[in-house]
Amino acid sequence: MLSRYFGLFQIRELKNKLIKTKMRKAIFPGSFDPITLGHEDIIRRGITLFDEIVIAIGVNAEKKYMFSLEERKHFLEETFKDEPKVSIITYEGLTIDLCKKINANFILRGLRNPADFEFEKAIAHTNRRMSKIETVFLLTASKTSYISSSIVRDVIRNNGQYQLLVPEAVKVKK
Repeated sequence: MLSRYFGLFQIRELKNKLIKTKMRKAIFPGSFDPITLGHEDIIRRGITLFDEIVIAIGVNAEKKYMFSLEERKHFLEETFKDEPKVSIITYEGLTIDLCKKINANFILRGLRNPADFEFEKAIAHTNRRMSKIETVFLLTASKTSYISSSIVRDVIRNNGQYQLLVPEAVKVKK
């Protein structure tokens, strides 16, 4: 009788260990045209929450990008080259489909302001309704909360000091 309970106890302990060691993998999706210091901040802070972060560069044939897909991927690879918990991929289609494909449990998103929250909340609710994928929001640091890729592109178009807004890896060819 005691051995039967001991066996059940061992099984429960093993199950608890497996649950605790389940990998926490997040996708951080975006176009990253280009990556900004705000993106970098969210990813670096997310590294402390997740075992792995997959930066997923979305490809939309309808959208006109300032930087090619190869350039955007290169900027990200250079920025996170010394971070083994970060990988970079490209994808098309729904983010939740990508999550299922690569066994990611979470979507990581950054919030700069209330408008971001309202937009991202609607997407998170839709994703949750269509799958079991949870969205985790991190507030951007106050020092980067004003930066967006569209602002960076505008600064670049007007020959401004874009280097103040992006990681060192982002270089504009002149």
